Amino acid sequence: MRKNFGAKAYCYPQPVFILGTYNDDGTADAMNAAWGGISEENEISLCISAGHRTTKNLLRTGAFTVSMGTADTVAACDYVGLVSGNNAADKLAKSGFHPVKSEFVDAPLFSELPVALECRVKSYDKETCRLVGEIVNVGADESVLDGNGNVDLKKLRPITFDPFNNTYAVVGETVGKAFSDGKKLK
Repeated sequence: MRKNFGAKAYCYPQPVFILGTYNDDGTADAMNAAWGGISEENEISLCISAGHRTTKNLLRTGAFTVSMGTADTVAACDYVGLVSGNNAADKLAKSGFHPVKSEFVDAPLFSELPVALECRVKSYDKETCRLVGEIVNVGADESVLDGNGNVDLKKLRPITFDPFNNTYAVVGETVGKAFSDGKKLK
């Protein structure tokens, strides 16, 4: 027997993305945006409404960053998702995130979030709230790299939002090698 939940945005995994932008006065802003994913090889699509300060910022600057939330930053990630930059001028300071200027786009990275996509705004549709960003760089702090220079999920400990239970979970258990070498999954 199956339980029906109706038409809801319930899907696994739902990434915890922290969007970074600059406000009019040059200060950094951060927002939790869980509804998004890769939509083309060098493109990410997100659903964010026009009323967010972040949306206004990225439309003005033409740039934003997308950092992956981690187990170590779950409280701060949740906070920047619950508190609006439109209402709390000290939102970023209270979150504990420390902004660092991106080398590639006019948007901040955050020291506490070790993996980020640096993006240019490709398009935004106010009716559907769909933001499309061109990924111009993906950067990772050395602290989360393995011996081969790749991101190690066990070191990164990215989180996903669980919409069924309104909780966060850590991603990282390897269950097989991807079918990329012409051989079946091991």
